[in-house]
Amino acid sequence: MRLDLLAFSAAAAFFGAALYVNIVEQPARLALGPGAMVREWARSNHRGFSMMATLAVISAILAYVHYGLTGDLRWLLGGVVILASWPYAYFVMVPVNIWLCAILARAARSTVRELMRD
Repeated sequence: MRLDLLAFSAAAAFFGAALYVNIVEQPARLALGPGAMVREWARSNHRGFSMMATLAVISAILAYVHYGLTGDLRWLLGGVVILASWPYAYFVMVPVNIWLCAILARAARSTVRELMRD
């Protein structure tokens, strides 16, 4: 089995999902009212987290295995890059997500919209 193609496929799926969220899903979510925005975001966030984390881990593991077999440093770099989003997600996005989960659906419209943009 070609591990390099599987690693690249998982990384491409990760990129495609991230692109979809930024170009399609987030603008559509921002068009909703505050209550509907938070309800939709909560469901989407949990499913998206599971999918994106799985794709990143699969891609990184396959890249590291392929690096171990071939010694090509590009695969090691690719595995590091795909996991490099995790510190950003943890230190920047998680605090905003905690606030959004704590907000009631009837909270001030500007607060919800500002956090959702962040």
